[in-house]
Amino acid sequence: MNSEQLYQTMQQGKFVIAGPCVLESLELALEVAHEVAEAADAAGFFAIFKSSFDKANRTSLTGFRGPGLEWGLEWLAEIKEKTGLPILTDIHSEEQAAVVAQVADVLQIPAFLCRQTSLLLAAGKTGRVVNIKKGQFVSPHDMQPARHKVTEGGSRFVTLTERGTFFGYHNLVVDFRSLAIMRDFGAPVIFDATHSVQLPGAQGCASGGERRFVPTLARAAVAAGVDGVFLETHPNPDKALCDGPNSWPLHALPALFRDLKAHWSVEHAC
Repeated sequence: MNSEQLYQTMQQGKFVIAGPCVLESLELALEVAHEVAEAADAAGFFAIFKSSFDKANRTSLTGFRGPGLEWGLEWLAEIKEKTGLPILTDIHSEEQAAVVAQVADVLQIPAFLCRQTSLLLAAGKTGRVVNIKKGQFVSPHDMQPARHKVTEGGSRFVTLTERGTFFGYHNLVVDFRSLAIMRDFGAPVIFDATHSVQLPGAQGCASGGERRFVPTLARAAVAAGVDGVFLETHPNPDKALCDGPNSWPLHALPALFRDLKAHWSVEHAC
């Protein structure tokens, strides 16, 4: 599936992006990828596997960052080959864009970097689908210029993701109007159901989270007409090496997908 075909599929809506926050091991990532593929297939969803080879914005210097670029891309390539799922992963510098695009089908711009002009242009030059996370510190209206930077770089295939907005210290709130506002830009809109329940920096040296609200916010986003749902999932979230408090348990993924399918079966529009 080339970038245009993938983007057309995403434009049709009712897709999920799921996987562990960071690549902890190839074995764990493969386990999650297979479960994501099976649960999505049962629900009738198109699925994209996500995971990061480097979490460059951890709260603490000692936070686990992942295997790095070389090993990470090798693992992601093997996951892609063995599961058939398209791959999404983050890039953090313009130098990474072309290299990562050799493996990943979707290049993701992290929320903290959503205004970095050189990074957005470099992502656009690859011709890959580019998913821009809306920064916790910007309005949905600010995502139109971000999208424009990618298209000026050369890619027409841009998606935008809502992941909550800072609400005081160590808390996020979701304004569901942002889904409709960003959809007006002509790009598929995704809702990040797990980072939206994150409590940034709430554990002092790490972020906290309230994963019990993941289904509530995901259902609300589907009802609001979102095109896709993004979530992080792990076999044992309490022992995950990154973002465990807001990750969804892997064993509960099929039930969540069935729930979202029921809500997606009703036609909605932003």
